Amino acid sequence: MYISIKPGSPDPIFQQIHDSIIEAIVSGDLVDGQRLDPVRRVAADLGINPATVKKAYDLLQDEGIIVTARRSGSVIAVGAEPKPEQRRQVQDELHRTLARASVLGIGATELRAFVADQLDQLTSTPTAERQTS
Repeated sequence: MYISIKPGSPDPIFQQIHDSIIEAIVSGDLVDGQRLDPVRRVAADLGINPATVKKAYDLLQDEGIIVTARRSGSVIAVGAEPKPEQRRQVQDELHRTLARASVLGIGATELRAFVADQLDQLTSTPTAERQTS
């Protein structure tokens, strides 16, 4: 299964589900047009409340990463040019993360190295290779 949750994590379970799906897309385990397992099945497999899975799916839908239709379920919908509001959202998230790092005392040099390392890792994944082709 492409979704993993860590019970002791400080991150809420819905966020862990969300992040697991994002990671599965980046790694190529989930691809554009692929149907996600139904909410109830994921909840049963993980032993959690279906509302928690739905919250993760709703967040992915709000971000434009999946599309959900009543009869056909939830489908990965990546690969299109990002909308201006999606770009703005990513920029806002990055700003919050960098501000938090600054407050914690992580310097610009260390942050640049970390970002470069993360970008290198992301660009070596199947999803990145498809997007740069």
